Amino acid sequence: MRTEQRGYGEDGRQRRLVVPETTDDLWHLSHVLEPGDLVEGDTTRRIQRDDENLRDTGGEREHMHVTIAVEDVEFARFANRLRVGGEIVDASREDQLGHHHTLNVEERTEVVVEKEFKPDQTERLAEAEAATDAPPVAIATVEEGAAAVHTVQQYGTEEYVSLTKPTGKGEYARPREELFDELGEALARLDTDAIILAGPGFTKQDAREYLATEFDGLDEKITTVDTAGIGDRGVHEVLKRGAVEDVREEARIGREASLIDELTERIAEGAKATYGPDQTMEAAEFGAVETLLILDERLRAERQGDGDWEIDANDLIETVEQRGGDVTVFSNEFEPGQQLSNLGGVAALLRYRLD
Repeated sequence: MRTEQRGYGEDGRQRRLVVPETTDDLWHLSHVLEPGDLVEGDTTRRIQRDDENLRDTGGEREHMHVTIAVEDVEFARFANRLRVGGEIVDASREDQLGHHHTLNVEERTEVVVEKEFKPDQTERLAEAEAATDAPPVAIATVEEGAAAVHTVQQYGTEEYVSLTKPTGKGEYARPREELFDELGEALARLDTDAIILAGPGFTKQDAREYLATEFDGLDEKITTVDTAGIGDRGVHEVLKRGAVEDVREEARIGREASLIDELTERIAEGAKATYGPDQTMEAAEFGAVETLLILDERLRAERQGDGDWEIDANDLIETVEQRGGDVTVFSNEFEPGQQLSNLGGVAALLRYRLD
C-alpha cells in the first residue's frame, strides 16, 4: 500500500492519499474506513438525461470526480474490490450532489481519505505500506541441475537468482549438494515469512532435506508444491494454484493461533490473562496489558455504535498503546478469531496477575 499526507480538511481532519496495491491492502482499508469519513476519487456514474431533445436511453455512464460521505463499506473478497457507499457531497457535476453512490476501489485505485485517523488505524496503514517493500514470500523452484528463486512483490514476482549446476555424469557434472547449497545461501539472505519450494519429481524433497540439515530456520518456513517446470513457468504454476495466498493465510493464522493458545493456557492456569471488555479495560488502566487481542468484527461494531460494550473501544486501544502494550487485531474469518469471539471479542495477555 502507498500512502501520502495531503494536508487537512476544513474541520481539521487529516487528508491522506491511499493507494491499495493488493487484495490484502483492500481488506486493511475496509477496517480503516468508518461512517462519516470522506472518500474522494474518480468514478463512473449513470446519468439520466433531462434534455427534451434527447431520447431517454436509461442513462449513460460518465466519468467524474466525487467525494462521498461514507455510509457503508463492503470488502468483496472474491471480486478483489472494496465497495464504499454513501452520499455525494462534492462532485465535478453539481447536479449529482446529494445522490447516493458507490465507489469501487480496486488494486492501484487512488483515493483520498479524510478522517480522524485513530492510532491503530494509522499503524494498520503503516504496516500495509511497509509490506510493499518487503518480500514476505519467496518461491524457490528446483530440478536436477538448475534452480531459481523469485520474490513475491506487490505487482507480481521478481527473479532474485538463477542457478545452474549440471549434475549426473560428464566432465562438467557437479554434486547436486552444490546446487542445494547455493539455493540455501540465496534463501537465507532473504527476509521472508514463508518459502514455497516447487518443481517436478523428487528433487525438491531432496533439496528440502538438505536445507533442513544445513540451514537453521529454513525448513519451518518451507511449503512444497508440485509443478511441471521451474523458473518463470514454475512460478506461474504456483501463482495459478493460489499457493502464495495459502501460505500467507497460514502465517497469519499461525500467529493468531499462537496467541490464542497462550491466552487459553493462562486462563486455565489462573495466570496472567484476562478477557471481556470491562476486565480488559481495567487491566489496561493499570498498565498491566502486554498484548491486547481484539476481534476486527467486534471493533468495527463498537466504532459504528452497533456494539454493546460499556467501554469505548478506541479508549481501550489508546490506553494499551500509551502504556507500552501491543495490539493484535484478529480476523473473524479464521478459527482463532472465532475462539476470541467466544471470549467476548477482546482479551489480553498481562505483564503481571491482577487480583
